[in-house]
Amino acid sequence: MDIPPTDQPPMGPKAFFLPEDLADYVAAHSSAPDPVLERLTERTRRLGSLFSMQIAPEQGAFMTLLTAAIGARVAVEVGTFTGYSSICIARGLAPGGRLIACDRSDEWTAVAREAWLEAGVDDRIDLRLGPAAETLAALDPDLVVDLAFIDADKENYLIYFEALLPHMRPGGVVLVDNVLWSGRVVDPVATDADTEALRVFNDAVVADSRVEVAMLPLADGVSVIRVLPPGG
Repeated sequence: MDIPPTDQPPMGPKAFFLPEDLADYVAAHSSAPDPVLERLTERTRRLGSLFSMQIAPEQGAFMTLLTAAIGARVAVEVGTFTGYSSICIARGLAPGGRLIACDRSDEWTAVAREAWLEAGVDDRIDLRLGPAAETLAALDPDLVVDLAFIDADKENYLIYFEALLPHMRPGGVVLVDNVLWSGRVVDPVATDADTEALRVFNDAVVADSRVEVAMLPLADGVSVIRVLPPGG
């Protein structure tokens, strides 16, 4: 798939709360993206303003590390875009592992498919196109998930979280992106639907006795949610 060039300026640091020099330092002291991810980044950059939907390199490094650290074999991603995050997760999977990638766009995931092939992880990724709520509802009831990543339409975050929770193994981890939303979650003037949905989601998760959560000031905010065994 060819993406036309654009005059759109490069995206600034996702860690909006850090001075640019400190954000650059953080990125420089996290495992660097390899040439495959660098080429995917440049290709995605040519989408213009949509480039902001791609996760930051330091977030990708964190996701690969965490996926490997918990020994994940089965993962689910809600929101694939052009494939950067799915490559990072797939690379961290245990041998024989697989990632179910959920997205609505055949156009953007066509870019992802090419990147997966180039990265050598295409055999680990099962792309399922369609509304994510429907895809999650259709998962095998016996499917046990070790790691999930939610990075899609904000108004449905709670729906995706609740759909995933019955599949998560005790001790499994759900990662949720954009939970700080460039700081708008604490801005009383911001009352748009996405910001309000993120506030509701963040409040619901921290009060949920089924999980424990650490909200990290990583990139645009990443909540790391660990699923507790029944009874806590």
